[in-house]
Amino acid sequence: MLKTLQAIRGMNDVLPDRSPAWQYLENQMRILFDRYGYREVRTPVVEETALFKRSIGEVTDIVEKEMYTFADRNDESLTLRPEGTAGVVRAAIQHGLLHNQIQKVWYHGPMFRYERPQKGRYRQFHQFGAEIFGLEGPDIDAELILMTARLWQQLGIAEHITLQLNTLGTQDSRNRYRADLVTFLRAHEDRLDDDSRRRLETNPLRILDAKHPQTQQLLNDAPDFFAYLDTESAEHFAVLRAELDKAGVSYEVNPRLVRGLDYYGRTVFEWVTDQLGAQGTVLGGGRYDALVEQLGGKPVPAIGFGMGVERLLLLLETLEVIPPAAFNTVDTYLMSMGEEADGRLLQIAEQVRDANPGLRVQTHLGGGSFKSKMKKADRSGARFALILGAEELQSETLAVKDLRTDSEQFNLDWSALDRLTGLVTE
Repeated sequence: MLKTLQAIRGMNDVLPDRSPAWQYLENQMRILFDRYGYREVRTPVVEETALFKRSIGEVTDIVEKEMYTFADRNDESLTLRPEGTAGVVRAAIQHGLLHNQIQKVWYHGPMFRYERPQKGRYRQFHQFGAEIFGLEGPDIDAELILMTARLWQQLGIAEHITLQLNTLGTQDSRNRYRADLVTFLRAHEDRLDDDSRRRLETNPLRILDAKHPQTQQLLNDAPDFFAYLDTESAEHFAVLRAELDKAGVSYEVNPRLVRGLDYYGRTVFEWVTDQLGAQGTVLGGGRYDALVEQLGGKPVPAIGFGMGVERLLLLLETLEVIPPAAFNTVDTYLMSMGEEADGRLLQIAEQVRDANPGLRVQTHLGGGSFKSKMKKADRSGARFALILGAEELQSETLAVKDLRTDSEQFNLDWSALDRLTGLVTE
């Protein structure tokens, strides 16, 4: 017997019973981006490997351990994108979108990382992201964070999610801090976890984000990064905080928040929740003013964020805040009774759709008794059953049965089928 094929571990199917939740979130994100004047950009899922090594950093976990990289038939090294920002920056440079322009764009799509699959964290996952190019002041940092705060209000989860905020200063600030941090950590290397010992040689700032309890305790005595912060970055951070204070957005300054990608500088932020266990980060981002030049363009200030769809959906489902109506994919369920009515069913269904362009009409096909058809109509979630029988054919009407209330059945003329839209939305 042939082996039954399965999806690759960590790459999951989205089945029809769950796709309405995805569509609900996708629609909410599009509404949000439209309200703030962002335009969509779509980039390939495959890029040259060099793009991610140059942007993310060769000694990051993503590049060292997690990328899906392969050689194509021309022996060129290609990689399935592990995150969205690098591809958007590449596209903006390639197509001349950054010369004396302000760009506010958003993206959505699958990303790929080879890591141990766990709840809310998969090998193929999906992200929404936003990127802004050409604005260097703290005001755009504040607006971006305010936009994400509005999203939580929009989704009904604001009370379950909190903002963590930090500044990474300039490259010079980080270099001076890094030297003293390494000196401190080397003096206590025996107290570091294995992952942190490895990072001590490659990317010591990432140790600040370590989750190991003993390492966290040691970091309480580590040098304070704010003592190394340059004046301009400190002022930038102070203005950002003042803007958030004026807007009533509460936050926690987390000096250990460094994010996992090398291109960040100055503002970094994460929205976190305590409802998902260890996978608590729902959205993260920050400023990456050096990345455009790093990838071959002229220097352009930039900031953005990325948000994992699966993790946010898990939070929405845990909190049970997705409206039940989001799962209702049918407004009316049309059925026929009798051979003559069966022969006219598809024709009448198209008339109903013509008269009601926004109405979702499911047509019963495959026969069955009237009782079984009504059961299927009820299970479909439709508000109304539309019934076409011999009498209705004769009178050129449809019988309309409200499946959600006890109101009496009535007949609707074919010439007035457009009334169905109003009935559904009452």
